[in-house]
Amino acid sequence: MEPAGNKLTIPLAIVFAGALIAGGIFFSRESGGEAAAASAAAAHSPEAVRSLFDSGDDGALSKPTDMPREIAIRTLDETDRVRGNPDAAIVIVEYSDTECPFCKRFHTTLQQLIAEYGKAGTVAWAYRYFPLASLHPKAPHEAEALECSRALGGTTAFWKYADRLFEITPANNGLETAELPNIAEYAGLDRAKFIACLASGAHRALIEKEYNEAAAAGGSGTPFSVFLLKNAPQKSSWSNILALFERYRDPNTGTLPIAISPDGLRISLSGALPYQAVKATVDALLK
Repeated sequence: MEPAGNKLTIPLAIVFAGALIAGGIFFSRESGGEAAAASAAAAHSPEAVRSLFDSGDDGALSKPTDMPREIAIRTLDETDRVRGNPDAAIVIVEYSDTECPFCKRFHTTLQQLIAEYGKAGTVAWAYRYFPLASLHPKAPHEAEALECSRALGGTTAFWKYADRLFEITPANNGLETAELPNIAEYAGLDRAKFIACLASGAHRALIEKEYNEAAAAGGSGTPFSVFLLKNAPQKSSWSNILALFERYRDPNTGTLPIAISPDGLRISLSGALPYQAVKATVDALLK
């Protein structure tokens, strides 16, 4: 069964054809990024990574002139699944695919980040759907399962379901469909009601809407994340932030995995960047 797959496959073909024409599909970049991340982790301690942001400049933010790009996604609303304080200084909106191996890894990264910053209410995490059906045909159906968990049990059940799904999936379309009701029971949901919800297709339109949002905002692969900021940074230097991401520059296309909106209030990150890189970015933005 491939719910939402037919609707999503056509725009996916357009997105990925464009990526190929540009000279390198996102997932080729991701495999190189993984090697770069491992090399960076070996060469730089957490303190060294964070030191990239400590410019000692207490003046106003100086934005680079070659990076700004519109990052048009909606702000949080009642349809969002938020972990942490929705009014946080930084809300990380993650567009994710449950069968993407990089999303599986990045899910753990964001869990760790929320464990560190969530209690203080400074960072929150919003999960949105970006199932790449042409690569992972099971992902749209799993996105529906996630949304059924929220419809039946609220945000708490959603996150319990999501954590368990990412924990047990082998990724790359490897999760058995029969596991979805089992995860629902694990999350405390009524199995029969969950199965009925999943069969109804009631949430396909919402999943397709979020997929299209991610594509329109510049997402060409998963995970694709956007930091929504309450205030543009004043004590952090954009040049230092970009210096951190130089080590993750795509060797094939020469592009960075980061983009910044003209007003400095939105930052997009492409790929499963390692925890220390994400933490260092958060620390810089909170200054």
